[in-house]
Amino acid sequence: MTETKQHHVTIKGVKDGLVFLLDDTCAFSILLEEIQHKLEKTHRQLLTGPMIPVHVKLGKRVLVEADREQLKQMFSARGNLLVQSMDSESPDREAQSTGQGPLSVMKGIVRSGQTIHHIGNLFYLGDVNPGGTITCTGDIFVMGALRGMAHAGIDGDQSAIIAASYLKPTQLRISEVVSRPPDEWGLEDAYMEFAYIHDGKMEIDKISQLHRLRPDHQVHPLS
Repeated sequence: MTETKQHHVTIKGVKDGLVFLLDDTCAFSILLEEIQHKLEKTHRQLLTGPMIPVHVKLGKRVLVEADREQLKQMFSARGNLLVQSMDSESPDREAQSTGQGPLSVMKGIVRSGQTIHHIGNLFYLGDVNPGGTITCTGDIFVMGALRGMAHAGIDGDQSAIIAASYLKPTQLRISEVVSRPPDEWGLEDAYMEFAYIHDGKMEIDKISQLHRLRPDHQVHPLS
């Protein structure tokens, strides 16, 4: 079976089934559209017949559980496709879990309907609009307005934080802990604040108090 590639999805035939290689740099919604197009049209004949094991390679993309289920359902709807694995490249988890890992810098605007998935700690230069989402295995720092949704520590790291120059999100999540609505935070303003987990609940404080949460944390200047 030859390799077939169209834009962001590559399908390879292997000894025990099919491997779907997914581009980790495009929006998740684009991947879903292209996979559906391949399953229903361009590769319809190839994907009919007896049960075929499927292995999905996500690259560096990290998916929340709801997105993983959406992918699985898309394949299972074909009837003969069985997702046996769905893997991301393994990062250095020890560095992430301590909050001491390096910061990756990205910039732009996360618009409504867009999602950025990142492995590690992210320093984002720009705004996250309502309907936009950032998810990270580590910390999230937004140097701009965070008005959308942010989910830090998606692999279960409750030491992760979410910080923003202007913190007015639709929702914050750290690990599996979900924030209260912003209007219940009881804060006078939303400038230069961060969210963290304390005694199993999400708290909000000024960024100037971050040193109390991480007294041994070393901050390296951006070059």
